[in-house]
Amino acid sequence: MADKRTYEVVFIVDPKVGDDEVMRLSETVQKIITSQGGQIVKTEMMGRRQLAYEINHKREGAYILLEIEGSGAEIAELERRMRVNDQILRYMTIRVDEDRRRAEKLKERRARKAARKSGSRRVAEKKGELESEPEIEEEYAA
Repeated sequence: MADKRTYEVVFIVDPKVGDDEVMRLSETVQKIITSQGGQIVKTEMMGRRQLAYEINHKREGAYILLEIEGSGAEIAELERRMRVNDQILRYMTIRVDEDRRRAEKLKERRARKAARKSGSRRVAEKKGELESEPEIEEEYAA
C-alpha cells in the first residue's frame, strides 16, 4: 500500500432482512475489506431509520457506517459486491482523510490566533490600556 487513505462507507439494508442477517451482512462486508488489505477503524450500527425518500417501494432501512483505512482497491471491490447484493438498497463511499487534515489545520490556526489574541489582551490589561469588563458595562448603563 503506497498511500493510507481513510474512507467512510454508509450502506442501507432492506428492512425485511432480520437483525441477525444484517449483522451477518456487516461481517461479510468487513471480511471483504480485510481480505483486500484494508483495515476497519470503526463500525457503527445506526439501526432502522426512515428513509428521506422511497427506494424500491420501501420507506425505512437499517443503516450501517464503516470507517476504513486502505489504498482504495478494497473500496472498488466492496462497491462492486454491494452493487449486485439485493439486500443493500443504497451505499455511499466518501474519502475523508483530506477533509480531516484540512479541519485539523484550521483548528490549529484558530487556537494559535486565540492564544495570540488572549495573550495581547492580558498584556494590555497589565499595562492599564484596557478597562476591565464591569467598568465598561457601568459606562453604558448610565
